[in-house]
Amino acid sequence: MTSPPQRTKRASVPPPRKGGRNTSARPQERTDGPQRIAKLLARAGIASRREIERMIAEGRIALNGEKITTPATLLNDVAGLTVDGRPVRPAKASRLYRFYKPQRTLTAAHDLKGRPTIYDKLPSGLPRLMPVGRLDFLTEGLLLLTNDGELKRQLELPKTGVVRTYRARAFGTVSQAQLEQLAEGITIDGVHYGSIDANLERRTGRNCWIEMSLTEGKNREVRRVLEHLGLQVSRLIRTAYGPLTLEGLEPGQIDEMDRGELEAFRNTLK
Repeated sequence: MTSPPQRTKRASVPPPRKGGRNTSARPQERTDGPQRIAKLLARAGIASRREIERMIAEGRIALNGEKITTPATLLNDVAGLTVDGRPVRPAKASRLYRFYKPQRTLTAAHDLKGRPTIYDKLPSGLPRLMPVGRLDFLTEGLLLLTNDGELKRQLELPKTGVVRTYRARAFGTVSQAQLEQLAEGITIDGVHYGSIDANLERRTGRNCWIEMSLTEGKNREVRRVLEHLGLQVSRLIRTAYGPLTLEGLEPGQIDEMDRGELEAFRNTLK
């Protein structure tokens, strides 16, 4: 298998630590006054806000034994809250991990068809982690994982403007001029994709490597755009998510971002 071109860009996270864990002291949690229940539970790592709203509609969340009926409920903390009858623990300090998702794994907790998921590849002993966005079954590369539902949401929102960078190996013919037109955005089958910075890196016969950077990350966006240009994608790797890169990781490996760097990164988000 042809290897992708090498990059010199350094990761803004330290090299993998033994066991993939950071054992530095955890900062004190912030208190922001009354908050919507979905935000509190997301912050506590229960699920995303949208999933929590579904759980409320299903009657799975209660306060002091009484079912919560609206996601607009305001609370100061999670005291007295239960999910499926189990008490909710207060939020822990935010943690963010880099994970090199291998090919042929699902970004999901379970698969009815029995296909391997990212959780089958993660080592034991980690906290409960949620993926930031998704990579499809065949796509490999950088997947961020966090215990903080609010951080997950913040990193996923297009308005936050976090740049995702991919490298694609494709078969077919495309020019740099065609790729540069993607900076204006493109509509395919009624779906509009925003500005994409695309560069032709290397060509060998009719095979080429293309680097693409974007901020939306819609479902199968890179594959659909390249297929629209007449290319057949044979390998797709996400190499960076914002300032975080794959550097130092092999498929299936994970490491944790330093707490100080995580706070600095979070402060740069819109």
